[in-house]
Amino acid sequence: MALLASVFLPLLLMFHLVGPLPADLGVHGGQLSPCPGPQHCAQAFWTSDKSQSDFDSLATAVTSLPGALIIENDGGYLHAEVSSAFFGFVDDLELHVDESGIQARSISRLGDSDLGVNGRRLAALKASLS
Repeated sequence: MALLASVFLPLLLMFHLVGPLPADLGVHGGQLSPCPGPQHCAQAFWTSDKSQSDFDSLATAVTSLPGALIIENDGGYLHAEVSSAFFGFVDDLELHVDESGIQARSISRLGDSDLGVNGRRLAALKASLS
């Protein structure tokens, strides 16, 4: 059994389970797309009287997330891909700022459940503002 694990584990670690890029990424009518369901997606909205400054702080915090790669950051919208350490599952993280606050959305590309990963990610980002 140990021999099987020593042979197949490195092979499994080579997989990078990306999945297709969601078609609903981005800002639509001033809003991020809603989550299709809570099993593999989380959303948050944070009101702030210093929205742009908080957005910039969140963008910096995203760069320190393990496995995060910022794909787009135009100062009002941020899209990052966040890969899990073990199998390389990719989640899409979005932030959008407007005059009322910051919208956040984190969604898994593959699977029926994220085991709470996306919700914990948004909670960690919110905590970084404190």
